[in-house]
Amino acid sequence: MAKVYIRGAGIHATGTIALVNKTGSWRYVKPVHEEKMPPCNNACPAGNDIQGFIKLVREEKLLDAWRLIKKTSPLPGVCGRVCPHPCEKECNRGKYDEAMSIHILERLVADYAISQKATEKSRVAPKKEKIAVVGSGPAGLSCAHFLAQEGYQVTVFEALPEVGGMLRVGIPRYRLPRKILDKEITDIEALGVIFKTNARIKDINELKEYDAVFIAAGAHVSRKLDIPGEDAAGVISGTEFLRQLSLNGKSKIGKNVIVVGGGNTAIDAARSAIRLGSKATIVYRRTRDEMPAVEDEIEAVGKEGIEIVYLAAPTKIIAQGGKIKEVECVRMKLGAPDASGRKRPVPIEGSTFKIKADTVITAVGEASDLSLLPKDVKLVEKGIKAKGMQIFGGGDAVTGAGRVVDAIASGRRAARFIDNALSGTPVEEKQAKEIAKYEEINTAYFPQQAAARMPELSAAKRTANFSEINRGIPVEKGVREAKRCFSCGVCRECNNCLYFCPDICVSLKDGKYDFDYDYCKGCGICSHECCTGLIRMVQEAQ
Repeated sequence: MAKVYIRGAGIHATGTIALVNKTGSWRYVKPVHEEKMPPCNNACPAGNDIQGFIKLVREEKLLDAWRLIKKTSPLPGVCGRVCPHPCEKECNRGKYDEAMSIHILERLVADYAISQKATEKSRVAPKKEKIAVVGSGPAGLSCAHFLAQEGYQVTVFEALPEVGGMLRVGIPRYRLPRKILDKEITDIEALGVIFKTNARIKDINELKEYDAVFIAAGAHVSRKLDIPGEDAAGVISGTEFLRQLSLNGKSKIGKNVIVVGGGNTAIDAARSAIRLGSKATIVYRRTRDEMPAVEDEIEAVGKEGIEIVYLAAPTKIIAQGGKIKEVECVRMKLGAPDASGRKRPVPIEGSTFKIKADTVITAVGEASDLSLLPKDVKLVEKGIKAKGMQIFGGGDAVTGAGRVVDAIASGRRAARFIDNALSGTPVEEKQAKEIAKYEEINTAYFPQQAAARMPELSAAKRTANFSEINRGIPVEKGVREAKRCFSCGVCRECNNCLYFCPDICVSLKDGKYDFDYDYCKGCGICSHECCTGLIRMVQEAQ
């Protein structure tokens, strides 16, 4: 007769087998599932479930991945291209070999959805309340999108002749193709949002018929250099230069262009200038370490042969015969930190020098035009009551010029505040979770592998036109990249806990792993073999 082994079995004096010995009584620690926050999710300003959408890519469910991103961001195609991806800086995989290429996967998902003509529709009953959105940049588009999903009647007023705000007139085509922007705007329009262009709101009172107003005016007003000669012909602000280029396809500039500044507008202006056939030089008063522009964009400047003169600032624009001839500059040194936390540039006496130029593009910061509001009204996302109206603000109009992803997040938050004000729906606060640490990952289950990279146009080819530089990756390459993800702090359904348990205490029920504590001895093998750090051993209650 074959021997039969039964978990926890005891043998009576009669020799019969009985289930009497619940060996879990020996235990002083026990395993528990404790889901943690993936660091990428925590670092995303928009609140995207990055680990979640990567899991869906891994399973080749790209449309589901797109729908998941759309729950928190209406512009995945935009963000997949222009977001500086702070999520990747926090990726635990970066401590092992290379961080996940999250922005590449977001772009892949968005582009795939476009290729499949995927759309989304509001699934709630229309509401009677009408909401006005002033500005169609990322904050305005985001707010309109989420309000429309809740059934509100949303009208967006845009002063420019085309929708998109700074996405359209501030970011060049080689970074953000207009067909991508247009498709994602069309998706928002499909939710019932009405867009009105060439519709500048000069006074907030023009919107009294609306139940709430969201102001996302962007940062279109360039700050001045405040130096002699700034009024000379041939001096143009970076925002105006990029706006002309976007709307008209051209901008009149000379052969020798000086761009003043170190932010993204300065970089975009310089890279656009060389695509128009000009020689461009960037003058920046600090060092590269203090440059606020995205690192990838700074590197692109070098690839495209654009010189950056660091630790220098213009002091005078010299014109002759009504035309710019030179820009006088002074060398700088870095002193004590200023209010921004960066070291303050200090002029070096007797260090002036001149740079030949016939065009100067100024890009030293942007501000919002809020002249439609009374001077005593200060915009906040949570909203205020003024002039008998409920007025909310977001994006650059509240925070100052910043990143696209931050503006998207701001618009979404404001939408929740507007919904709360009009319907009483509570604004849910995000429950804080412990962030999953690299040390908790069992890297033995993850072979080292380089991150996916996008092919890009050569410097020679890309500087000749405004074609998109980064070319994207195919689906199969994206799936391989998604498989690199640690899934930090989230179950990867690897079955390790089930396979390795020596007491057969782990079972899979309704897609979830369950511990049978009657027989679990607290050995900790399941926790050790959990590849994502989900299972933690905790002290047994006394």
